[in-house]
Amino acid sequence: MTNKPLQPPNIVFILADDLGWADLSVYGQADFSTPHLDALAGEGVRFTQAYANSAVCSATRFALITGRYQYRLRGGLEEPLVRKAHVHGLPPEHPTLPSLLRNAGYDTALIGKWHLGSLPTFGPLKSGYNRFFGNYGGAIDYFTHKPGVGEAVPRDLYEGEVPVERVGYYTQLLADEASGWLRGRSAGSKPFFLSLHFTAPHWPWVGPEDEEVSLGLKDLFHYDGGNLHTYGKMVRSLDGAVGQVLHALQEQGLADNTIVVFTSDNGGERFSKTWPFTGQKTELLEGGIRVPTLLRWPARIAPQVSDQVTATMDWLPTLLAAAGVAPDADYPSDGENILPVLEGHARVHPRTLFWRYKSQRQRAVREGRFKYLKINDNEFLFDVEDDTLERANLRHKHPEVFERLRAAWEQWNAQFLSITDEVVTHGLSPDIQADRYAPDLSQRGM
Repeated sequence: MTNKPLQPPNIVFILADDLGWADLSVYGQADFSTPHLDALAGEGVRFTQAYANSAVCSATRFALITGRYQYRLRGGLEEPLVRKAHVHGLPPEHPTLPSLLRNAGYDTALIGKWHLGSLPTFGPLKSGYNRFFGNYGGAIDYFTHKPGVGEAVPRDLYEGEVPVERVGYYTQLLADEASGWLRGRSAGSKPFFLSLHFTAPHWPWVGPEDEEVSLGLKDLFHYDGGNLHTYGKMVRSLDGAVGQVLHALQEQGLADNTIVVFTSDNGGERFSKTWPFTGQKTELLEGGIRVPTLLRWPARIAPQVSDQVTATMDWLPTLLAAAGVAPDADYPSDGENILPVLEGHARVHPRTLFWRYKSQRQRAVREGRFKYLKINDNEFLFDVEDDTLERANLRHKHPEVFERLRAAWEQWNAQFLSITDEVVTHGLSPDIQADRYAPDLSQRGM
């Protein structure tokens, strides 16, 4: 770390899509390796208790860009934002992480997935980014770059607000765009904020050499495809793409005073490894919301493993503080600046975080080592530090904690927009995934 006065740091925020807790070898993946992300972890901070704001993608992205619980905005209620993306997107007048940085002199770019509302009303260029290359919606095929299947389906690939065509595997296209953009920068020039939001390893289950599989898809959800081998290829491709971008930073002499953050928008899906947790995307079990998270800033932060509990909405106050930029007083963050903890000026401390999810009527509170969880009419209290699998229900062993967290959730929930019948939600069902079967309770005790 350097002791000389620093210029405002550059920021590269890399967001994976549906990456599971243990999908990186540094977090426990043993079936394949992720050397570039492992190296990033060794050079910076590896978080052990980092959470996504939601168990689904667009909701977390509202929290990331605003620094607030997504439930303050109508679009943030959607799980995910799909059919009404032209109505319920991110209001252009709302201050955002990129708009606040841009107003402070940063050059800003989003390369990759937006998923916060569609044109003509919403978009990255309307919410703080100077440049955009990527997809507006929630998912596209890796080779056709379409959000669906068929000749009549238009591509969802844009340069700014203009549709474009590209040839190639989407993960690699994003890496090439980001690397090229970074090579246009040099040490001592205007500081920059680059959001690099991959769609990997989101469905469809297609690796870099699987174009024939892609062209043969009948449905982009691809429920009849995928396996652990293909998933491994997708994650390794993501790792290689991150490595390419980090190399571009190094080439330009920018690595020392650039904050690099890598995380996921929610927990893993279908083929992800979430051990030692249970649950996955669309579930408030730890596997659905605990996410691998890395941060590197050689100029100011020493390599470490951090047990500090964090959430997606913490990045806005943290990165603004690092850049010396004041937040908007009219839109105070629900998150916390964790920079003092990472720099050793403050101790690791307990947090109280809240979640809700419409599918299965889920609720959750994390307070210290305890977690209150409600799924439909079933309520639990877990010690998620000792019982990572969330098996031992302590609600009767610690009734005072159970009742306090249940009441705290109700009080917290009352300040946000209500979940109505029209809110879209996505969840798991037995016809999609066999291990989410509904037990026949009439057979209990036989």
